[in-house]
Amino acid sequence: MPRRVEPEPDVVRRIGAIALALPDAYEEDAWTGVRWRVRKKTFAHVMVAQEGYESAYRDITGDPEQRTVLTFHASGDELLALTHAGLPFYKPPWSATIVGLVLDEDTDWTEVAELVTESFRCCAPQRLVRLLDTPAT
Repeated sequence: MPRRVEPEPDVVRRIGAIALALPDAYEEDAWTGVRWRVRKKTFAHVMVAQEGYESAYRDITGDPEQRTVLTFHASGDELLALTHAGLPFYKPPWSATIVGLVLDEDTDWTEVAELVTESFRCCAPQRLVRLLDTPAT
């Protein structure tokens, strides 16, 4: 079996800067890659889809290339839009609210920030979500 490839440190730093700015969010190593959580719920997870390891991205797309992917929660109209958008988005089958995004040189990092923040809103207790909506003084 090939060695497990981890996401590039720069990608982890960029997502971490977004995720860790959210109330009570923390970062931890996952079984592969890195995940960001609030309480015990994962709201963002970055990993590398690669040959030799189970991957919803590879199963769905048939893409044999090694790709860095981010999974996150979405809901409502956003969930519907993203699951029908096509690549770089894809819909893993293991959760009704999870969406995946391929991260590459064309990634819109402003959009990633919005998606990670909305995912946090889906997972966090309402008390923490309200902190996002409270204007800074």
